[in-house]
Amino acid sequence: MQPIQVGLLGIGTVGSGTFNVLARNQAEIRRRAGRGIEITMVADLDTARAQAIVGDRAQVVADARQVIANPAIDIVIELIGGYGIAKTLVLEAIAAGKHVVTANKALLAVHGNEIFAAAREKGVIVAFEAAVAGGIPIIKALREGLTANRIEWIAGIINGTTNFILSEMRDKGLDFDVVLKEAQRLGYAEADPTECDRVRRAGAVRPRARRGHHDAAGGRHPLRRAAGLPHQAARHHEAP
Repeated sequence: MQPIQVGLLGIGTVGSGTFNVLARNQAEIRRRAGRGIEITMVADLDTARAQAIVGDRAQVVADARQVIANPAIDIVIELIGGYGIAKTLVLEAIAAGKHVVTANKALLAVHGNEIFAAAREKGVIVAFEAAVAGGIPIIKALREGLTANRIEWIAGIINGTTNFILSEMRDKGLDFDVVLKEAQRLGYAEADPTECDRVRRAGAVRPRARRGHHDAAGGRHPLRRAAGLPHQAARHHEAP
């Protein structure tokens, strides 16, 4: 059986890690899934750096729309970040009948309802486990393991960046500014930390709120109260 072909949009820290993990574990993925999953096309504005990462294992292009337009691509992974061009490309991929995987919490926080509605209408999936809690499989647990439960409260350290910073401060006794610089150096935090304040908090909570929320009475739910989110943020929306 032919492998599932994947197009990758953005090959920075997370994108390169995704590419290398999939490449390294091809045999095990094929054994478990019964079919390979291969990134065969990569789009990044820095094509030289992208080519150095993928070598001859994938086609590299500068225009992300070439990936979306390729009929051989089954799944598009969006790792560009932000909610400008990323939103446009995700919606174009959905319109082209591609399933989408994203780790972009800002995109889902701001445009999640629109994206999920488009995916539902087109009959494709938007997978977003990687956008929540540093990739901890909480969405799968809520969707499958706890589907009969009424979720009333979700609490904890809500993103991987915060988890790293607080752990380093506690374990090493370092100041916040020192640990933030280290997180930025390692690619865990944005270069401009002011960008990730409210959007990061909202983006980390909203996907879980959508998955776990049941509010038949329409009142103010503790998920929204805890996160300071508007009413629509915790409504139950997701792709098919």
